[in-house]
Amino acid sequence: MYLVTGASGHLGQLVISNLLETHKIPASKIIATTRDPKKLAGLAAKGVNVRAADFDDTANLVEAFKGATRLLLISTDAIDRPGHRIVQHTNAVAAAEKAGVTHVIYTSMPNPDNSPLLLAPDHEATEKALAESKLKGWTLLRNHWYFENLFYSLPHAIKSGTWYTAAGDGKIAHSAREDLAKAAAAALASNESGKKIYTLSGAEARTTAEIAKLVSDAVGKPIAVVQVPVDGLVQGMVGSGMPEVIARVFASFDTNTAAGRVADVTGDYKKLTSNDNTPFTSWLANNKQAFLG
Repeated sequence: MYLVTGASGHLGQLVISNLLETHKIPASKIIATTRDPKKLAGLAAKGVNVRAADFDDTANLVEAFKGATRLLLISTDAIDRPGHRIVQHTNAVAAAEKAGVTHVIYTSMPNPDNSPLLLAPDHEATEKALAESKLKGWTLLRNHWYFENLFYSLPHAIKSGTWYTAAGDGKIAHSAREDLAKAAAAALASNESGKKIYTLSGAEARTTAEIAKLVSDAVGKPIAVVQVPVDGLVQGMVGSGMPEVIARVFASFDTNTAAGRVADVTGDYKKLTSNDNTPFTSWLANNKQAFLG
């Protein structure tokens, strides 16, 4: 039995689609957990086992995880409460142990130790919880940032003609969310045991200026990249209506990039899936209308 947490999210839905369509795993062999099972009525109709899961309730998680052999733990979305994901993920690891899960696959991040990214301690602590657990095996998928994360900044940059950033000349080896879902599904569907770490990057690493040039060429509009201090970036986001706690998290992505923490290009995606990465230019061509609104 293969279990996917956060199954109603974008990544979770893509993983389950890959399990069903690429790996031909019967729906009856898949467990999908979510806070709101109503959101997964379509999967339930296909025969997928849909269960409610509350990451703040270990007893509930044990029940939700029962019967699962291999479990994909997708990091939760509680980024507005610093440190809360550590509690949730630790609960999930403990519940997996109690439920008799054999292998846990976790969606982490590149270089989580001593990272300036404000979300990094969540991942570092979860990796430690897995390492210290009594689980027979686990796999860390250290996912690079999605191409789709650009939807947070690019529509406004295209409209205004200015992209404010604190990333300097730091590079990002972005990857398509679909690629990362394929890798997660492959890791979940495999018979791989033991303790493994994969750093899943895109095929190329680019600076903000290089990304802006490609986007500008694709949409036919100029984008000027303006480097600003991190505090200035935070102030700009808060001024646009974003809560400061979230603004500081988003700004720390740029700090992390400037420090060179997400620039490594690896071959781990192909190692897991036997596929080549989706090129950024291809992804951009398919999504440029979404950026234009």
